[in-house]
Amino acid sequence: MGTLETAVLLVLSERCMVPVLLLTGVRDCWETAANCAHTEYFPREGDLVMARAIWSGSISFGLVNIPVKLHTAVRRKTVRFNQIDSVSGTRVKQKRVSADGNEVAYEDIVKGYELPSGEYVTITEDELAALDPAAVRTIDITEFVDLVDIDPMFYDNAYYLAPDPTTAKPYKLLATAMEQSGKVGIARFVMRTKQYLAAVRPQDGKLLLSTMVYHDELVDTGEIEGFDGLDEVEVADKELVMAEQLIESLSETFDPTKHADTYREAVLDLIERKAGGETEIIAAPAAVDDGKVVDLMAALEASVAAAKGARGRHPAAAKKAPAKKKKTTAKKKVTAKKTTKKVAAKRTTAKKTTKKAS
Repeated sequence: MGTLETAVLLVLSERCMVPVLLLTGVRDCWETAANCAHTEYFPREGDLVMARAIWSGSISFGLVNIPVKLHTAVRRKTVRFNQIDSVSGTRVKQKRVSADGNEVAYEDIVKGYELPSGEYVTITEDELAALDPAAVRTIDITEFVDLVDIDPMFYDNAYYLAPDPTTAKPYKLLATAMEQSGKVGIARFVMRTKQYLAAVRPQDGKLLLSTMVYHDELVDTGEIEGFDGLDEVEVADKELVMAEQLIESLSETFDPTKHADTYREAVLDLIERKAGGETEIIAAPAAVDDGKVVDLMAALEASVAAAKGARGRHPAAAKKAPAKKKKTTAKKKVTAKKTTKKVAAKRTTAKKTTKKAS
């Protein structure tokens, strides 16, 4: 079965929450963290960090070779904590210790693969590099495909491919040609003992590389509990219409700048306050409702109404208000004219009546 990551609520609105389970969609490889494809540097908040190349080689397609350097395109802003001894207040350090209790120097560590018998086969870096020497320094594009043909589940990590100053022209030519044709290059290359499947795509005259998982690394949906009964669930047409209306009422053009890691900001604020001497005890959060939907239609209807109300309070909607006032003023003027005419008519009638009386 897939590995359970966490249980959360899929929140469509304040009134419509659907409990779901987040499970990992990619199988973990047998490599340890020390053998991962990339090592991330976690700078302190406010530090100025220049991106440095983590791999250098060349893009190869056909008989063309373009030297490039690989830079990470994502810098995680995770708040990093050290482990502290609560009694002494000193930092806890980890040591590399062998099974017999002796500390092992980093340079004495080699890679070992455990056999079913419990014995290990050790492999050196030179032996791994010798398996495919060309792949270690070449991003080999084997085919070009349409971007829409790639399921986003296959994407893993994102990187920038920077050109060598002496070969900027062929780099620019490839990026421009790919951008105009709307194609993405499917490639393979080796980085730190692992061969990667990758997508090379253009963006604003630059080339980006996204590492991808292999098809046999994706977890089959048949292994996930909860999916097996979905085919038997019936959805009423009215419920579907209301759900589509809710989606439409919440639809926007994606703007990444609208979204921020509010939890990280809260953690940093907590750290700053405690560093400043604040010692008040933070109250435990109230228990979250389980989010089970009892009356789905009622929840959807309330959600649509709330979304429409929120749209009405949006600043863009408020700008239209003066126009409505002008229409109202115009109606009042028309009404005033009609009232004046009625008063004039009454006066005329009164004069006629006076003449008849005389």
